[in-house]
Order: sequence, then C-alpha cells, then structure tokens
Amino acid sequence: MKFSKLFTLCLLMATVASAQKKPNIIYIICDDLGYGDVQALNPERGKILTPKIDAFAKESMTFTDAHSASSVCTPSRYAVLTGRYAWRSRLQEGVLNGDESVPLIADQLETVPSMLKKAGYKTTAIGKWHLGFSFLDANGKEYELYQGKKVMDIPIGAQVPNGPITRGFDSYIGFHHAATINTIIKDDKVIAHMEPVKMLQLLTDNATDYIAKEAKTEAPFFMYLALNSPHSPVVPSEKWKGKSGMGDYADFVMETDDAVGQVIKALKDNGIAENTLVFFTSDNGCSYPAAKGSKLEKDFGHYPSAQFRGSKSDIWEGGHRIPFIVGWPGQIEANSKNNNLICQTSLMATCAEIIGAKLSGNSGVDSYSILPLLKNNKAKTDYKLVVHHSIQGKFSIRNKQWKLELTPGSGGWSNPTDVKARKENLPEIQLYNMEKDEAETTNLFDKYPKVVKKLTQQLEEIVQNGRTTSGQQQQNDVPVDIYKTKITEAAVEN
Repeated sequence: MKFSKLFTLCLLMATVASAQKKPNIIYIICDDLGYGDVQALNPERGKILTPKIDAFAKESMTFTDAHSASSVCTPSRYAVLTGRYAWRSRLQEGVLNGDESVPLIADQLETVPSMLKKAGYKTTAIGKWHLGFSFLDANGKEYELYQGKKVMDIPIGAQVPNGPITRGFDSYIGFHHAATINTIIKDDKVIAHMEPVKMLQLLTDNATDYIAKEAKTEAPFFMYLALNSPHSPVVPSEKWKGKSGMGDYADFVMETDDAVGQVIKALKDNGIAENTLVFFTSDNGCSYPAAKGSKLEKDFGHYPSAQFRGSKSDIWEGGHRIPFIVGWPGQIEANSKNNNLICQTSLMATCAEIIGAKLSGNSGVDSYSILPLLKNNKAKTDYKLVVHHSIQGKFSIRNKQWKLELTPGSGGWSNPTDVKARKENLPEIQLYNMEKDEAETTNLFDKYPKVVKKLTQQLEEIVQNGRTTSGQQQQNDVPVDIYKTKITEAAVEN
C-alpha cells in the first residue's frame, strides 16, 4: 500500500474513533409546559402524574433556577438555537406571525446544529419550528396563509425554501406553528395534512426511529425535538383522554410525559444511552388560558407555575422559569440538584465545550457553557446575569439575589397587566429579593436604589455591547429600548 493511501486510511480511522467519543446530544423542548407541571419539581402542589419525567430526573441533574430567554415561543427558540437573545433581532415583542416568511435566524448566523455539523455530527430537527419560513408553489409564488383570520390549507408539494435544513439541520419533519399544525413538512416540502391529535405520536415515532437508525452508525448526532404539547390545540389522544381526571390539559401533559419516556427508552433499547446527553425542558411557562390554570388550581389543587408568580407571557417567574433536567449516564451525577442561575441560551457554548470548538466572535454572544456545572454542581460559573423578556417586550435582569423588572405589572397577560398596574398607580419599576421572596410579593425598588441603579447599568451595558459574554463588541440588528417608551399593551401569540 502506498504511503499516501496508508496515511489517508489512518487519518480516516482516527476521525471515526474521535467521532465515536463525542456524545450524541438530544434537546427535548416541550411547548408551554409549566415548571409546576412536572411532579418531581412540584411534589406538594403538582397533581398531574409525570412518572417518566420523574424517573429521568432520578437519573439526571435537575436545575431549579433555569430560565427560557423569553416568556413566549419564537424568541425562546431563537435563543436556544443561536445562543443569542432574540431581542437583539428585529423581534422586539410577541412572536412571529404565521405569515411572516423571512426567517428570524439570519442565514449568516451560526446555529447549534451548523456548529456541530462542522465537528462531524448528523443533525435533525423534529417538531415545531415557528422561526419563520415561506411556502412556495411550483412557480415560486408564495402562498397566502391567511384570508382575514381564516388559516388557509397549504397544498401538498409546496416548497419550503428557507426552513430548518437551511439553518444547520440535515433533516427535518414537523410543522411551523400551532395555527398550521395540520400541515406536515419534511425537509423542504409539504408532504401531508393530518389531524392535530396525531401530531405528538408522529413526532415521538420519528424521534425513536431516528435513534434506532443512528445507533447503528458511527457518527454522533444532534436531535432538536420540539414537541407540540401541551400547547393548544390541547388534544390528548383517545388513549390518554380522561386519564388524569382533571381535564384535557392534564391528560395532554401525561401524554407528553409518556412521549418523553419513549425517547429515553429508545436510547436504552438501542444501547446508546451511556453516550447520549439529554436535555429536557420547555420553551416558556404554562399558558393559563389554554390550560384553564385557574380551574386546575381551584378544583384540583394543581399549580402549573408551582410557587411562582405569573405564567406564560409574563415577566414574572411563572413566565420563564422552566423545567430543565439534564442526563448523561456516568458523566452527570444521578438524582442531583443544581441551584445555579442559568438560561437556555447556554446550549451553544455547552456544545462547543463538549466538542472542543471555539466560538467565533459573533457566535453565541449570550451563551455560557454549563458543562462545568453538569460535571460538578458546586463548580464556579461565569453565569452571573440573565435577561428576561415578556410578550410585550418588557425587560428584566436577574442575578442570583436580585431581580429588576422595568415594568409596573406582569408585562403580559396576568393581572395586574401594565395597564391595570398604572391605573392602580403602581411603581414603574419592580425589584425583588429572589433569595427571600421567590414568589415576587414585595416590591423593594424604593428601599434599594443602589441595587436598581447597578442592575439598570448592567442591562444597558449588555444591550450596548451586543453581547453578554466577554469579547469584541457586536451590533444588535435594530435599536433596543429597554424602557419600551413606545408602549404597546397587547401582543398576540398564534
């Protein structure tokens, strides 16, 4: 054998061996699952049974102070996949409208899957996208999604030229958002229409099939599994309807729990659980209107936001403090708790550290690696500050002890809304001591002016620097107003 061929063969073998050492990475993100909907996180006031997630928690590390980057869907998903707060983009409040065809993730922006692909990973997205794309006919003309308020059917065969497979994923199957949940997309084409009640099992089956297939190969994989549940339409399947005795939402949470269990079981059955890092989380807090949250509390004693104030849409904790459980057998201590303050922007930097990659200056600008915390829950971390954002674009900044909120009310749907708060002459600023008052009951803004000033300055610097992490200053895509001087009091999510 010639030297050049021998060298090439040795290099190939070394590459395969290196790839085999890299863990598979799965990110399971539920849609509107509240912190208190997981019984392991809310044992006293959580009445919905979640045995599969609870079992996973016993094998894993549970973070008790983890947060989505926003209290609604689109911006939190943007942050997960880019390591960048979405308020640095054009999206300053709310979510993308269903007919917004320009992707929120700019095509030149590095994503978690595009970074991992460079390191030899196969990448797949399964489930909800809601980050913007268009549907085109055979002539390249864009389909209109809406006639008035009516959602139009997208024909089978319609093209999706700027979807997930253009943002770092090798393959994709799923749907755009709740209003078009009946339209199934595979890679870059509409392939079917289906009843929403069948969606959760479709996503679960695709995830377990993918695991079974990739377990037979040598390259590691990254799976972004974005479940449709328990977001509206709240449609538990016939098998699960009535199981909870507490209504459709509770049934749907139980079915979601079972779906997660099927994915974890597939890893074990295919012999790759030991080399797979699994993140389990939610994109924001529970939607009380969809869940009929007040009825769950009053009639059944179930509190979807646990002990926290507010729910989806809000600047308060119930809007963005989310379940966050991470498992990696042999690498992460089983049945462990971690009380460090973290945000879901962490995925990019964490993955980069795992594969030994160095992020470029404009990648993952708000992402800190939590790998040291996964290895040792007492490890030191640079994660000192997290910025929160409500559906109305209201800002909050948090360190371990203090939380400053630049809005008089919830910043979302819960009462008092900002309109009602102003009618009640409530202060324009809220400050809470989260170590003593995690339920956010006592506003201390007037007692600690120095804390208010310092946190405000830190938020201004984070905005102005175009990044939270250290490094060269970056530019936000649009001007960012932390005080929302052009106040809008209603932001509607599809």
